[in-house]
Amino acid sequence: MPRLLVLALLCLVAAPSVWAADRPVQARDGALQDAIAGADPGDVLILAPGRYRGPVTLSDPITLDGGGAALIDGGGDGSVITVTGPDITVRGLEITGSGSDHQTIDSGVQLTRTARRAVIEDNRILGNLYGVDIHGANDSIVRANTIVGRRGHRMNARGNGVYVWNAPGAQVIGNDIRYGRDGIFVNTSRANVFRGNLFRDLRFAVHYMYANDSEVSDNISIGNHLGYALMFSTGIKASGNMSLGDRDHGIMLNYANDVDLHGNLVRGGAEKCTFIYNAHRNLIARNRFEGCDVGIHFTAGSERNALTGNAFIGNRTQVKYVGTTDVEWSLEGRGNYWSDHPAFDLDGDGLADSPFRPNDLMDHILWSQPAAALLLGAPAVQLIRWSQASFPATLPGGVVDSHPLTRPVEITVPPEIAAMAAKRAGKWRNGQADDVQP
Repeated sequence: MPRLLVLALLCLVAAPSVWAADRPVQARDGALQDAIAGADPGDVLILAPGRYRGPVTLSDPITLDGGGAALIDGGGDGSVITVTGPDITVRGLEITGSGSDHQTIDSGVQLTRTARRAVIEDNRILGNLYGVDIHGANDSIVRANTIVGRRGHRMNARGNGVYVWNAPGAQVIGNDIRYGRDGIFVNTSRANVFRGNLFRDLRFAVHYMYANDSEVSDNISIGNHLGYALMFSTGIKASGNMSLGDRDHGIMLNYANDVDLHGNLVRGGAEKCTFIYNAHRNLIARNRFEGCDVGIHFTAGSERNALTGNAFIGNRTQVKYVGTTDVEWSLEGRGNYWSDHPAFDLDGDGLADSPFRPNDLMDHILWSQPAAALLLGAPAVQLIRWSQASFPATLPGGVVDSHPLTRPVEITVPPEIAAMAAKRAGKWRNGQADDVQP
């Protein structure tokens, strides 16, 4: 008898998968709600091309498949699709018409705390206050969606493309996110992956707060106010990202510790390629910082970081550091490449034969007294700079690269991405940008 009971229980557990079916849904009033109410666990609801009235709530493990031709319109009321159950997939839909309430985080798709292992993929999520809200839904995946936010308000009054709150294991991969406020805003979470996304016309591409042990990799930020703001977090791996023509900073580490920042490219137009504020024990390696007003600015006690293999190319000021402490920027005998370092490599080992100091006493004076820029051409200033170059002992404290490189790291931009960046380049210089200051 016990054996028969076990077999019966196994049959009951397996029954939903046996009964699961593809169920067509016609585009008529009430048909979608009726199909959801009558679906069995595991069913795939295949929506015929057309417009469907929302909002809808998904609580059972089913798949909603629009085949790329079905549209769900929330009618301006709350979230268009609310997912409250586990193992639910939403794919191939155009999703529009959320409400406008930040308190309830009105979204194209909202994943609640009980919506574990949700998959939101291959959708066009257009014109909603928030695109996708992952609100405590562990191990969810948001993949290969086009998310276009709103443009009708000031940028700070809009919602984010993807909002991640307290959702360990959530992954946001391969999405195209444009307009709205921030591309991805993550707060109070951990063990997340944000990979291969494209961000344009936003405040921050990635905005990171109190989210530890996560990955930000292979993303592309074009023409945003700020590329990657990694703040108040530890244990982040940030690699292979691009910031092309972002306005203020390409990458910012603010109270971010134990970050592995490697293989990233910041190029073209930013006020600061990288800004480091009160951030420690970070490895900054093999990045390329090019064409910014300041290559890297670090302050507020951020001396305890390791920098090696980076390339500083054509920045108006390569390094900004106002301090009297000598800070060594090489690791295990390998420093960084500096486009303004006139040095030889007589033994051909790839290392310059003389150390490099990117700043001198006049730089420190100019940072603290900007009006002194009027005297840059004066003979006295030139004498000071010649003296420091000839007698290094007279230099103030600051960054020292004892083993500078003679060749820069190369990071290739795909042609289609370079074309996007060229089209977007400098629009904010001509006033064609939103009115917010990060």
